[in-house]
Amino acid sequence: MRTIRQSGKALATRTVSAGELLDASLEAIDADFARGGAAYTHVDRSAAREAAASSDAFRDRGYVPSALAGVPISVKDLFDIKDQVTTAGSRILRDAAPAVRDAAAIARLREAGAVFAGRTNMSEFAFSGLGLNPHFGTPANPIDPALVAGGSSSGAATSVALGHVVAALGTDTGGSVRIPAAFCGLVGFKPTARRVPLDGIVPLSASFDSIGPIARSVDCCALIDGVISGQSLDTVPRALAALRFGVTSDYVSDDLDETVSTAFNRTLGMLRRAGASVESFAFPELHEVAGRFPLAGITAAQAWAWHREHVARRADSYDPRVLKRLRVGEARSAADYIHLLAARERFVRDARARLARFDAWLMPTVAIVPPAIAEIEHDDGAFFAANAKVLRNPSIVNFMDGCAVTLPCHREDELPVGLSICGPALADASILAVARSVEALLQASAFAVPA
Repeated sequence: MRTIRQSGKALATRTVSAGELLDASLEAIDADFARGGAAYTHVDRSAAREAAASSDAFRDRGYVPSALAGVPISVKDLFDIKDQVTTAGSRILRDAAPAVRDAAAIARLREAGAVFAGRTNMSEFAFSGLGLNPHFGTPANPIDPALVAGGSSSGAATSVALGHVVAALGTDTGGSVRIPAAFCGLVGFKPTARRVPLDGIVPLSASFDSIGPIARSVDCCALIDGVISGQSLDTVPRALAALRFGVTSDYVSDDLDETVSTAFNRTLGMLRRAGASVESFAFPELHEVAGRFPLAGITAAQAWAWHREHVARRADSYDPRVLKRLRVGEARSAADYIHLLAARERFVRDARARLARFDAWLMPTVAIVPPAIAEIEHDDGAFFAANAKVLRNPSIVNFMDGCAVTLPCHREDELPVGLSICGPALADASILAVARSVEALLQASAFAVPA
């Protein structure tokens, strides 16, 4: 599948039409369904074909609203799309009424001319970093079908990695864009949460929910972000020799999988040889936050406020593992919740101070490589241990109200590993620019330069 710009160029030169792009997309989706794939919860072929035909007609008249015009993308089943049911990967909402209007981000993508190829599968209610779903099936990792694709935007990443679509729209509350992007060898961008409106999505945690893309390049992510945020950012690449990166051994480097550690340290070596400054720094607040004020405490409390009436009526319809995590919020007192919010405010200030002298903070996106589905699917202990491990690093960025890009940094003979390029709130333009520079270095080396 082409990138957004490559697709746009092919459309502009009439090498292909939007209808033909969509036909290829739907054919690939149908082939995946025939193989037992579980990337989608719903595909509205008639609506997609109508959108593609309209895009072609507009292009014939000289109207091309954006680089996304006529390009097929997928949408996580958390967003309202007019006349479609938003299930959030659950049984609870399967019989809900169709949406009467588009979510804000969907409306902006529609105005930009994007073609919605399908609604992607996900961890139920976005409350897991592994991507397992007992209701719609579990999307397998396209790199190795025995492995998880990562969550909660599992189907989103799978749809891109399999070449069904050019890019996917996902959400990220504690890593749900970056984890599956990293596990599937893709690029994912978690923007500063407030930059993209959350209207029209099924919420998980209002404090942390963010909307971002999964794609094959930083450029694709930046293009989608420009549409859904309504902001045009300056993301021109910066000279690596002028950049100063921070790396910490505190918390985010604890107990890394050997493949992850090797790929991460190899990438740091590449950056140093390219002239970038890579400096170690202390970040002791990370251990305090993790030990005393976990992000999950706020997330569970806010999620329980939305789910408690559904649980009271239909608890047996929930994924038992999701329900167990939701009930953590049931037991949270108002005083504890207020205490957690105050701790988060302190951490946001601490993080901004710690990162002030760096252009970006680098960390492994996920501490481990993708676990095997068979190892966690029927073992609650293994599931919760793996879930905590995969959420550990990316959730820190949500807790500090930051932004981050994950880039693939593994060799072809290694399991996928993501490099996270992170910054504080509203540093999105700088982080995307830095990510472009690092991406170019990694691609030029084909991830193969020895440490």
